[in-house]
Amino acid sequence: MPQIKRVFEGFFKKSLLFRITTLLLAAGMVWLVYTNTIGKKSSMPQFQTAKVEKGTIVSTVSASGQVLTTNILSITTEASGVVKKVYVKDADRVFAGQKLAEVTLDTAGLEKNAQAFASLVSAQNGVNSARNSYRSAVATAEKVLDEVKGHDKDETFTQKESRTKAEVARDNAYDGMKSAEANLAAASLSYRSTTPIITAPFSGVIGSINLVEGMVLESAASTTSINSQRVAVIKGDSLPVISVGLSEVDVPKVKVGQKVTVTLDSLADKTFTGVVATVDRVGATISNVTSYTAKIKLDSASGEILPNMAATANVILDTKTEVLIAPASAISTRDGISIARVLKNGKEEEIQVEAGLVSDTGVEIISGLAEGETVITGTISAARSSGTQTRSIFSGGFGIGGGSR
Repeated sequence: MPQIKRVFEGFFKKSLLFRITTLLLAAGMVWLVYTNTIGKKSSMPQFQTAKVEKGTIVSTVSASGQVLTTNILSITTEASGVVKKVYVKDADRVFAGQKLAEVTLDTAGLEKNAQAFASLVSAQNGVNSARNSYRSAVATAEKVLDEVKGHDKDETFTQKESRTKAEVARDNAYDGMKSAEANLAAASLSYRSTTPIITAPFSGVIGSINLVEGMVLESAASTTSINSQRVAVIKGDSLPVISVGLSEVDVPKVKVGQKVTVTLDSLADKTFTGVVATVDRVGATISNVTSYTAKIKLDSASGEILPNMAATANVILDTKTEVLIAPASAISTRDGISIARVLKNGKEEEIQVEAGLVSDTGVEIISGLAEGETVITGTISAARSSGTQTRSIFSGGFGIGGGSR
């Protein structure tokens, strides 16, 4: 102790500059030792890892949309008057076209029915005229095409002009015919809704009938409640249809007949299954974004599914079982080559692998990795972890499945 005391007394007898310089040198030596031992150790990267395991991988395309149709339909009428006869009751099975009820039309109902019939006759005449025009345009186009046949290389300007005009006239006539047919369908629907006979539009079971013999049906123009004209609800035999939008990237992958899982926002605890029924390959562009509509028919009906409910569909592109799977976060692609980050002897290495099926969270490994091998899925700060963390890809956070990549 006396020796230490003499050292301190001698130190404090030195000049101020000497004491400051000595303290700075001592602090520098302490920092150097720290950075080369403890500091260096703590700054080493800490890895989050997973094991390459065998399992099932599912590649899907995810799309959102809404319920287009369900098996529940409200039957309405524009007829006004007194209910003369009701032919069905709740829970009765009915067939398409079957008579449900009959109404004795009042003056307003008779007038509306007559107007609808006149519109129907006019629409039918329009279809007949449009079809005749189309047949005539087709005949003219065929005649012109016959005249220029064999002159593909030496076709004159006049011949080309005649051919173009004939083709345009034919196409316009076709469009006119289709427009007339659409008008006829609308007129026919309007007429049926004003007739005194109310029929079932399709087969099913009566969910509820809102008519009683002797009750008055008011004209739609004189009532403030749209529900006053709803006369029945039918639960049909058809299955619900979901309409979803596909991106330009996803639409080539989706094909009719592929299996689908569907969830509805309002029924989040339930998952429904179905198949792709149709895929629109033309698409529509809105705000410079092109979307392609796919329709999905569910495998079963449910009274809980209502029109226009928001839906999310996962189209199953491919499924493989008993294959090696690594987390997607451990695999990257460079110049078309798949690279895996692996942990060997506590150090990170990159090796080339052959990848197969890809899901949102997993990648099928065809070659390059073995079962049980450790791959790096992420790097975490030393402050948060005292060592490497290894997880199974089948535990929470690395589940296989999800959207297509």
